[in-house]
Parts: sequence; structure tokens; C-alpha cells
Amino acid sequence: MGEGRKEALRVEFDRSLKVEFHGANITSDAGLLAYRELDAALGLSELAAEVLEDSRTGHNTRHTLIAQLRQSVYSRLAGYEDTNDAEQLCNDPAMRHVVREPANQGKAASTSQMGRFETAVLTRCENLRGLMELSGRWIDRVSTRTPASKLILDLDSSVSPTHGHQEGSAFNGHFGCTCYHPLFCFNQHGDLERALLRKGNVHTAEDWNSVLEPVMARYRNRAIPKFFRGDAGFAAPEIYRLLESEGYGYAIRLKGNPILERKIEHLLHRPMGRENTGPDVRYQDFEYKAASWSKPRRVVAKVTWFADRLFPAVGFIVTNLNWAPRGVTHFYNLRGTAEQWIKEGKYALNWTRLSCHGFAANQVRLQLFALAYNLGNFLRRLALPRSISHWSMRTLQTKLIKIGAKVVKHARYTCFQMAEVAITRKLFAAILRRIHRLIQPVPV
Repeated sequence: MGEGRKEALRVEFDRSLKVEFHGANITSDAGLLAYRELDAALGLSELAAEVLEDSRTGHNTRHTLIAQLRQSVYSRLAGYEDTNDAEQLCNDPAMRHVVREPANQGKAASTSQMGRFETAVLTRCENLRGLMELSGRWIDRVSTRTPASKLILDLDSSVSPTHGHQEGSAFNGHFGCTCYHPLFCFNQHGDLERALLRKGNVHTAEDWNSVLEPVMARYRNRAIPKFFRGDAGFAAPEIYRLLESEGYGYAIRLKGNPILERKIEHLLHRPMGRENTGPDVRYQDFEYKAASWSKPRRVVAKVTWFADRLFPAVGFIVTNLNWAPRGVTHFYNLRGTAEQWIKEGKYALNWTRLSCHGFAANQVRLQLFALAYNLGNFLRRLALPRSISHWSMRTLQTKLIKIGAKVVKHARYTCFQMAEVAITRKLFAAILRRIHRLIQPVPV
């Protein structure tokens, strides 16, 4: 008691060391400046003004809607997944500079302000609809700078464990826990096209059209090859019909049944006389019509015999692709990258932390996590030099975003004196150069 607030702390193992805290002049998240530069180069945050409405009617609002949206997104990108963190973050110099307009360098929004923004403003029906569309608008903006030569959509579900009496949570027997059961749609670059929070006890494909149809509508007039992949949970005739009518090539896993197995009965006998040089893999394709289908469709079967197993591993894929069976199987197997992207969202951003009581508020939280994920993925695939292009989002969070810096203010500018450890000045400059190439020239 009586200790001065600015007095240095001492450690016993080395009395020559002192510890001081300068929260307003030191930041641990200086790497967010690179993401803010990418945001500005692509004009991402400004797109929110097209789909979100500020319901506040007062004239003394300190923080604009876009500034609060940035704070929600950037804090999650840096690993602060709860609005309670805003109590300290509002004073952080990096957060203040990335979320505020250049003319206003005051504090960022407080915990109470961010709580109202996320649970009162964004949960309004029109804002929630707009927020769900914003990820797609961001991806469309990126595509104007780096057009894609094809489109591959991967649809997959995941689990977000819940705790307590959260609205919409339920026990899911497949995951063995009380949870939400969100649905995600990714493209081949790892961008999250659309996400939907669902109740915990719904089927894998429940409400698939709310996710897939808006994404397909955005790409409908683009003259590029389009493909779709999904696991057995999405093996439904209504999905096949939609994909066929929209001109998508698809590969969707089918659950095995006795009729399918009779089609490949000759492959289910262990091959004789083969040396133990690895698994024996065989393929076959055939026409098949399930009782719920309106017409026959092509099915590709893969049978793998392992030397140390009594029975083979058998897999079936329904497809409208005319590729060789091996090629169809390889194409389908690449959908495993979608599972990897979901894991990145879980481990780097902790987007399973949906801790609000209301379902709509948790839907908002998931959409904000989706925006943070996409901003992180844009920088990874558009701005990283080749030497670090393989870094995961978690690695980027710990090595790029978490750069410590001392902030020095001069009369005309502010200087971030950044620590040069995992990211050197040369590497950071290379990232900025790549971002600057994405800026479209102003029309004369």
C-alpha cells in the first residue's frame, strides 16, 4: 500500500532488473497494422456500410459503426474472443489505430459499448442478414483484384460445445456433447464463403440451402468451371438436382449399402499372390439409382485391401464428373482441406467460443469470427512472401500479429518501434509491398 502507481516492480532473482508498465505506449499486437493495411487496400470495412444500419439516434456517438465492427473483427483476429477484453484493449495503441478513423485517435470502444454493439445493434434482423452476407462481399471484392479461374465449394459441419442453458443448444449423439452444430462453406482458397449457426441436434445437412444457395447465386453469372464436394451427410437428391441445374460438377460420398456392394462384389474377394508391397487399391464405376432418386447417377467405388486387415476399406462417391475413377476419388479426398480450415478457425481464433445466452447473439459472434478468419486468410494467401507462405493462421497470430512495439508520438506522426524477432523489417516490408499491389488506381 502507498506504492506509487508508476513505481517500477522488482524481481528477486536479479535485483538489477526493474519492471514497468506503460500500457498506453506499448502494444503486443503491432502486427495488426499489416492487416489494417490490407483492409484499407481492398476497402473491406467500408463494405459494411452497404449492409449494416446504425440504430443509434443520438448525435454524440463517439464510435462509428465501422469502427466498432473493426474492433470486433481485429480483436478476434488477435485472439481476444470476448468483449470483456475490450476493457483493456480500448487503451491499446495498436487497437486504437487500427479501428479508429485517422482524424480521431481517442480510445477504442469499451466493454459496455462493444457489448451493446454485438448484442443489440448487430442482432437486429436486417443487420444480422447483412452481417451474414458480408463475408461473401469481402470475397467478391478480393476476386476483383485476383480473379479465380475456377470455383470449388466444400460444405461441412462442425461442433461448438455449449455450457449452461444457452438458447438452441442440445445434445448431439454424433459429437457426444451438448453443443451448437454450425455449417460452413469454403472455396478452394480457404475463404469462408458463408457460415450458419444451427441448433445442436440438427442433421448434418439441415438448412443446407440457406448456406449453399446464396453462395451459388453470387457466382451464377461467372463463366468459370464450378465444382462441389461434400461428405455422406450431404448425399441428398435435392442437393444433386440443384447442383446439376446450376452446372456444377460434384463428388459426394455415399454410405455403403448391400445394393452398392453387390455392384462391386468381384472386388470384395482378397486378391491372391500379391507381394506385401503396400495396399492393393482397385476402382470401379457404375450406374446406380436409389429409390429416392429421379434418375440413375454415376457412382465411383474404391476398394483398398491392406495386408494386415481381414476386410477391405470400401468407399462410394456419387458424381456427375466424367473423369477416371481414380481422378474422381482424388478430387473428393481433397475436401479434407475444409476440415483443416475449420480446425484453424477453432485453434487460432477459438470460434467455438459462442458464450452468449441468446441464439441470435451467438449467430452474430459466429459471423464476426468468420470475418476475422477471412481477413487472416486473405493476408496469408495474398500478401505473404514465399518463404513464409506455408505458415498457419495460428503461426501468423503468434509471430506476426503478436509483435511487441513501443509507440512514440511526434508532432506530425506516430512511430511504432517494433521488435525484430520472428518478423524482420525486410519481411514486414515485403508484406506491405504485396498489399500495395492490390490497391486499384484512382480513375483519372
